[in-house]
Amino acid sequence: MSKIVVTEFASLDGVIEDPNWTFQFDRGPEGTQFKWDELFDSDALLLGRVTYQGFAQAWPNMDTDEFGKRMNSIRKYVVSSTLTDAEATWGDTTVLRGAVAADVAKLKSQPGGDLLVEGSGELVHALTQHGLVDEYRLMIFPIILGAGKRLFPSAMDEAAKLTLTSSKTTGDGIMLLVYQPTTAQTPTPAQPGQ
Repeated sequence: MSKIVVTEFASLDGVIEDPNWTFQFDRGPEGTQFKWDELFDSDALLLGRVTYQGFAQAWPNMDTDEFGKRMNSIRKYVVSSTLTDAEATWGDTTVLRGAVAADVAKLKSQPGGDLLVEGSGELVHALTQHGLVDEYRLMIFPIILGAGKRLFPSAMDEAAKLTLTSSKTTGDGIMLLVYQPTTAQTPTPAQPGQ
C-alpha cells in the first residue's frame, strides 16, 4: 500500500499560491535535505492540472543535477478532467479523469513507495476532505502574505486533527514540520472496579 504525502511551501498565514516568494529565503542544508528525501523516497508524483502544467514547462530545463533528473524521470499522475493525453507529455504521465477520491484510493491501494503531492491546492483540498492524506510535510516561511490560496479549505465537513511527528527550524527561520492525521481511537471500556 502506498502512502500519500502532501508537501507544501507555505507562508505563516497558510498561503501556498505561486510560491516565488520563497526564493528570498535561504532554506539551509537541512531544508535542501528535507526536499531531497521526500522526492527520492517517492515512487510517483500526484499533481493537479495547474501544478502539472507549470512543472512540465519548468523542470525539463532544470535537469542538470540529480534532483532535476529525478523530477523529470519520476512517474507522474495528474488529476484533471480537461488535460488531454496530447498535453500530458512530461515524462511518464498518466491522466486520472474519474472521481478523485476513487482514483486516488485505487492508486493508494497498490504496493509501492510514497505518492508525493506538491502544490496542487485544489487536489490537496479534495484529498484532505476524503481523508486520503497520510502525511503533511510543510516548509513554513517567516512571511505573512495576507492574500492567496490557502493550504487548507476554508470550510471542511469536520475537523481534521493532526499529530506533529517532526519539527526543525533551518536557514532563515524556516520551520520544517511533519504531521500525520490522528486516527480516531476507540475508547477502551471501563473494567469492573474502575
